[in-house]
Amino acid sequence: MAFSVSSDRQGSGFIFTGTYAHSLSPEQLKIVNGLIAVLDGKIVAAEESPCDKDAVIASIKSKYPDIKWETVTLKPGQFLCPGFIDLHVHAPQFPNAGLGYDLPLLDWLQKYTYPCEQKYSDVKHAKYVYKNVVDKMLRCGTTTACYFGTIHRESTLELAKAVALAGQRAFIGKVNMNFGCPKNYSETLEESLEETNKFISEVSELKNPLVKPIITPRFAVTCDSKLMAELSKIAKANSLHVQTHISENASEVEFVKKLFDGKSYTDVYDQAGLLTNRTLLAHGIYLSDSELDLIRERGCTVVHCPNSNVSLKSGICRVRRLQKHNVNVGLGTDVSGGYSASMLNCMRSAIDASIVTFFQDSQSSPLTYNDVFYMATTGAAIALGMENKIGNFKVGKKFDALLIDMSEEISLFNSDDSLSNSEIFQKFLYTGDDRNISSVYVNGVMVKSDATSN
Repeated sequence: MAFSVSSDRQGSGFIFTGTYAHSLSPEQLKIVNGLIAVLDGKIVAAEESPCDKDAVIASIKSKYPDIKWETVTLKPGQFLCPGFIDLHVHAPQFPNAGLGYDLPLLDWLQKYTYPCEQKYSDVKHAKYVYKNVVDKMLRCGTTTACYFGTIHRESTLELAKAVALAGQRAFIGKVNMNFGCPKNYSETLEESLEETNKFISEVSELKNPLVKPIITPRFAVTCDSKLMAELSKIAKANSLHVQTHISENASEVEFVKKLFDGKSYTDVYDQAGLLTNRTLLAHGIYLSDSELDLIRERGCTVVHCPNSNVSLKSGICRVRRLQKHNVNVGLGTDVSGGYSASMLNCMRSAIDASIVTFFQDSQSSPLTYNDVFYMATTGAAIALGMENKIGNFKVGKKFDALLIDMSEEISLFNSDDSLSNSEIFQKFLYTGDDRNISSVYVNGVMVKSDATSN
């Protein structure tokens, strides 16, 4: 069931009454029966279990007398939660999802990934794929995504256009590669920098506040020191985020040491100036204690990609170890290293991976569903410096939200009156899929519903 409400209509707002769930901190998951009022894409009221909902609604309406309000009452089995934030996904690799998992990372890149990405020299191909990628991501409930494109500026701009047209919130990077790459999929230092600056300008010309460029050196294996240093200057000059990979595979880590005279992966990036509080480092499986301390000092976020880590047999990231070093951790699907675009799959995979590490080290407790939900929402918003805009339902934030329907006719499992709101929420995280995501809102605008997602 989809509700056709959208606050993009001038002079109108809407009020949801019923259950909503959000994380205020890693330890504080709130699942309440209350109400949320949205005006011009922003949450103007959020009440937990009010004694008199009618009186609260009347108060909201009296505060905004010129606004036409639409009230929606959620039925049993339905609830709102913040939209999911995927901090690491390769948009051009979607056609490759499920391929090549018999190979380790570096071989997989050569046989499957680079040939797939070379095809995006064709802008028409890019336009077709990226439209479907963004549609798939929204149907999976991802309201914000950090996308890797390819080295092709024009094709990556098509990704930005697809995101803008669909109404998703996203950070989009033209990939930089000038070293150790296939001859037919590489760029010179000068080309990489020139095309990156052009891409930043072109994304700005879209004039869409939801779509931002992000500096994207692929990883130290394909970028020389000069390119990384120059990219860090571009990021600083334009106040942009940086996304890259780090310590994903043991062989890769050793290869980086050989390439950079024995320096650690983290030192390579730090000396290039890439480690800042705007930097997203995907994977981080084999980071030493000293590397983790440096990452914490620089304020970077490590993006945990559990599906990809296992699928490519790279290893298992010990998230609790990173947290003990006070490193912020987010989540990424990492398609096509991971085979699923669903953040629900990502959250479940993160829990499963932590259980495996628990059996190896009983001193470290497994992640809970509270933990992974936080990492997919509020924790990810912190990583993007957007904790004052998205991630939960605090007043003043943008309404990026999912309307979840776990009612009997939708869900595989009957959510009858015997289940508490907390139990229904758990069932969604463990058993739900895109069919349970009835509507998707970004910035207060419905961008997907079960009536329009076919």
